[in-house]
Amino acid sequence: MEEGRDDEDSSFSNSGDRDGGLSGCFFLDHVGEVFLSRNHDGLSWKCSDSSDCEGTTCLGIRNCENFETEIKFSDIYAVEFVNYGLVHSPKSGLRHAKECFRERLLYTQEMYRFTVHGFQSSPKEPCLWKLAAFTFGHMDLQTCQSWMDQLNYSLIKEVERPRYLLVFVHPKSGKGNGSKVWETVSQIFIRAKVNTKVIVTERAGHAFDVMASIQNKELHSYDGIIAVGGDGFFNEILNGYLLSRLKVPLPPSPSDSFNSAQSRASSSVAESGDAVHETDQKEHYPLLPDSVQEVMNFRTVNGSCEGVEYPDHPFTGGRPRFGLIPAGSTDAIVMCTTGARDPVTSSLHIILGRKLFLDAMQVVRWKTASTSTIEPYIRYAASFAGYGFYGDVISESEKYRWMGPKRYDYVGTKIFLKHRSYEAEVTYEEAESENSKASLHSRSKTWPFRNTSRSEKILCRANCSICNSKVGGNIVSTTPNSCPEKTRWCRTKGRFLSIGAAVMSNRNERAPDGLVVDAHLSDGFLHLILIKDCSRPKYLWHLTELAKRGGEPLNFEFVEYHKTRAFTFTSFGEESVWNLDGEIFEAHQLSAQVLRGLIPLFASGPEI
Repeated sequence: MEEGRDDEDSSFSNSGDRDGGLSGCFFLDHVGEVFLSRNHDGLSWKCSDSSDCEGTTCLGIRNCENFETEIKFSDIYAVEFVNYGLVHSPKSGLRHAKECFRERLLYTQEMYRFTVHGFQSSPKEPCLWKLAAFTFGHMDLQTCQSWMDQLNYSLIKEVERPRYLLVFVHPKSGKGNGSKVWETVSQIFIRAKVNTKVIVTERAGHAFDVMASIQNKELHSYDGIIAVGGDGFFNEILNGYLLSRLKVPLPPSPSDSFNSAQSRASSSVAESGDAVHETDQKEHYPLLPDSVQEVMNFRTVNGSCEGVEYPDHPFTGGRPRFGLIPAGSTDAIVMCTTGARDPVTSSLHIILGRKLFLDAMQVVRWKTASTSTIEPYIRYAASFAGYGFYGDVISESEKYRWMGPKRYDYVGTKIFLKHRSYEAEVTYEEAESENSKASLHSRSKTWPFRNTSRSEKILCRANCSICNSKVGGNIVSTTPNSCPEKTRWCRTKGRFLSIGAAVMSNRNERAPDGLVVDAHLSDGFLHLILIKDCSRPKYLWHLTELAKRGGEPLNFEFVEYHKTRAFTFTSFGEESVWNLDGEIFEAHQLSAQVLRGLIPLFASGPEI
């Protein structure tokens, strides 16, 4: 900065560019005098005299070359005026930390101040967002107020940011710290001027009942629905919303999928790896209500609900966005959608209006037992459905809730030692070409019981090209009528240690890569994992691969893995239960289908 420059000119000047930029000199707290500029997409600054900043390394004073020198408006969540007070800057001549501590001198000055609140990504963990505050000082009040007005105007133009949220807090979630988590992050929402209506749940099913009974008019007054809890709590809120509102065709029952394929071939339903048979374009479903069949007959060829208007469909004018602040035992959904199991990071994703779409799994129970009458009962899952080992663990762990998250390790060991297997039949829609499927099945023939081949895996990240293709709010489901010329069904029957269907990778602290490392958040596929009955050492090897980063848990001959859009399940003999996003679900006969892009979520995906 030139000496002798007049105070008004040096402190504030309009740049006059077509973006309406501003620039001027300010004092940045703990840094010193900087030249601050506002451009079309954010703020940037540089030291007015680089010699004042060079080498300052103590008491929070950092070298300007290594200090944050810009922040985009999309990363700013609040700007606030902090009135008249002290601004700290390094005293000229102090070059080293030892000298700072010996002299204990900082140059302080009283002036008017405003603070820009944003975040900084952790250098080692880019998915982890830390709060960052930059306080700028100036001797002229009007200058500070002018900048405040301009910055707030820029923030108002940031679209998709919420202003009013409905928040459900599970006080006993995880380690019982749900209320404490909300108390901590609520201050960020207050600073960002985001209004909240908070409901602290008092019993199991409380959030479900509220979401099921709330009127659409009130629901649409909120910019989003937030859960402070774990995956199971999120599932409860999601089901409360969807069950009374979403109207899409049901997937076929196990008998439907079996009979439709059997009636079109000279042999029975194809076993895994055998030839499969096409279904006809139109088919009657004796187990489904007429109203549902009528909807199914209006399906488009690509399986989309686009162009199909449902009476009283609440999604026509847009769906409320959901958000999840982690306070659970596993928090797999947050790990997959933000990359970090951190309440502050999730809160910032919500406040800044980040957005992506999640697939959901519609699960229909047709029978609770072999002697039961057929009575369709619908539930939705956002991350995972598991039977056998997964169901036994979640069922048994209910007895040990007092242990907190450690109960899963304890109960998991007990269930592993019992080594139970269950007889079942699974049919699934083939989603790949016959050639690729043949390759998939041939891979299990290598010695001794592992596959030596490696295929390229495309991981799901922020701005994922796979998830962003052909999705933007259109709900896509799969039924035999959705893609009639391509629908093929396969069957597998036997004894299984576990059956799992993953909607996403399900990364968590116990499985750092998740169940399926390259599963995507919104690609329209379920990932069906069938673990056949095998010896304990083999199963332990599988679980060990699952628990380590870079493992190959699907690379065993006793593991069947299928990418599919729909599957059915029937159990025989002794039965386990299903685990739907951490909630117990009993079913003798069950079918499931993926609904692509069903759930709008406050998140942007994990960073690379």
